[in-house]
Amino acid sequence: MKTAEDQVVEDEAGYQDDEESFFQDIDTLQKHGINMADLKKLKSAGICTVKGIQMTTRRALCNIKGLSEAKVDKIKEAAGKMLTNGFLTAFEYSAKRKKVFHVTTGSQEFDKLLGGGMESMAITEAFGEFRTGKTQLSHTLCVTAQLPGEDGYTGGKVIFIDTENTFRPDRLKDIADRFNVDHDAVLDNVLYARAYTSEHQMELLDFVAAKFHEEGGVFKLLIIDSIMALFRVDFSGRGELAERQQKLAQMLSRLQKISEEYNVAVFVTNQMTADPGAGMSFQADPKKPIGGHILAHASTTRISLRKGRGELRIAKIFDSPDMPENEATFAITPGGIADAKE
Repeated sequence: MKTAEDQVVEDEAGYQDDEESFFQDIDTLQKHGINMADLKKLKSAGICTVKGIQMTTRRALCNIKGLSEAKVDKIKEAAGKMLTNGFLTAFEYSAKRKKVFHVTTGSQEFDKLLGGGMESMAITEAFGEFRTGKTQLSHTLCVTAQLPGEDGYTGGKVIFIDTENTFRPDRLKDIADRFNVDHDAVLDNVLYARAYTSEHQMELLDFVAAKFHEEGGVFKLLIIDSIMALFRVDFSGRGELAERQQKLAQMLSRLQKISEEYNVAVFVTNQMTADPGAGMSFQADPKKPIGGHILAHASTTRISLRKGRGELRIAKIFDSPDMPENEATFAITPGGIADAKE
């Protein structure tokens, strides 16, 4: 028999299905007898939604200072009551997927390749050598994410985490001119952070989750340029490879959860490495993206970028759950990424 209280919570959950509250605030657990102090501890660890609790293991929750096993069990149980963690039919899930939006890249050819643009609730990774347009793509997305787009996409704010010190606000102004939007407004809507170590990069994600939560539905895109640069520096040699990959896996898992929890698009860029063993085999291109299998499996869609003639660049779908392996040519213009002129 459902108590009246449970009924109220369910009604609220139904009401919260809107775009506005895509997620349930962790404070709603107070009704289930979890005290405020414990909820504060969870928030300090970057867990701000009920779904966030479901996405965190008991072991990780026990590691939060001041939470005993008994408390964690109680919190998990309360969260379990509020969420239906059963199965959905594919039809129900397809209705849920209607919330997914796409952020345009600025080039129609490129968008067509990606099935509409950078998808939300997914990690899109672009890799290529230097000067293949990764950072230019990041800068263009900073502006296009703010513009209203197709299928009722309203536009929103962007968070940019920079690991290579390549973010240039002046570049955004040039791109803003192309789309006829106000410079100051565009720059105001981009939150920027410079990460110095891989640990710092991980800590910034806690801040990102808190920010997404605080301004629910306002942020639409998280960009990390580039995801692997700091891991490459902080861990050197084979001896530290296993540890590096574990830390990387944790970070990517956190990114995936953030993108699903708050319905945002995550775009990361990645670097290449020369594969010395490939000279023996007959590979046309002996270079490959770094991050190994861990990164390859974590990214929902992988795009490989390579240089064409002059300002032209070629994007190819390297791995995608729903798009065929095609190529698209785009140009890097003063106004960012655009279609290649024939």
